[in-house]
Amino acid sequence: MQKIIDGFLKFQSDVFPERSDFFKQLAGGQSPKALFVTCSDSRVVPELLTQQEPGDLFVIRNAGNIVPCYGPEPGGVSATVEYAVSVLKVTDIVICGHSNCGAMAAISSCQCIDHLPAVAHWLRYSDSAKAIVAGREYATQQEKADAMVRENVIAQLSNIRTHPSVAVALSQHRLNLHGWVYDIEKGHIDALDGQSMEFVLLSDNPNVKAT
Repeated sequence: MQKIIDGFLKFQSDVFPERSDFFKQLAGGQSPKALFVTCSDSRVVPELLTQQEPGDLFVIRNAGNIVPCYGPEPGGVSATVEYAVSVLKVTDIVICGHSNCGAMAAISSCQCIDHLPAVAHWLRYSDSAKAIVAGREYATQQEKADAMVRENVIAQLSNIRTHPSVAVALSQHRLNLHGWVYDIEKGHIDALDGQSMEFVLLSDNPNVKAT
C-alpha cells in the first residue's frame, strides 16, 4: 500500500503541477469518444496500451470483460453502458479480452469454482462461448483457453447489442463496436473483423470493426 501512496504523492508533487490547466479543464466535464470494456486483470491497463489521456476513455472493468444481456434488473454494467451511449454519446465501444485470462482458463478447463459462488454466477454470462468451444477439438489446453478468450469477446459483443441504448445507436449508425484481444507477452492486439468473423492483427488492419 505504501507504494501506491508514494505514487500518488509523486503525482501530486510532480505531475499535477505541470498539467494543472489540463486537469482544471477536465474538472468541468468529460467527453470521451469511446467506451472500453475490459478485464479487471492487473496486467491490462486500457489507457497505457492505447496511449490515451485522462478523459479520453470511459472504462468498465470486471472479471472476464463481461457485459450481461439487458434484463429487467439491470446492474452496474448496464447502467454504465447506457450512460456512455445515451448521455456521453460515445461513438465506439471496445470489448477487449486478453491472453492468459484466468476467468476464461477456468471455464475452458471446467475448473471447479464452487468455492467462489459469486464468480461462478458471473461467468455464466460466458455460457454461449463455453458451449461453442466445448463443441470443438483443440490440440492443447492452451489452444482451448485462447479460443475461449476470443469466443467470449464475440459473446459479449452479442450481449451488448441487447441493450436498448446500444440497439438504438447502432440503428442510427452513430455507434461502432470493436472486439479486441490483447496479447500481454507480444504486445499486439487481434481485432474481430465483422465481415469474416475472424480475428486479424490490428496493426495490419487499423480500420477493422466488429460491426
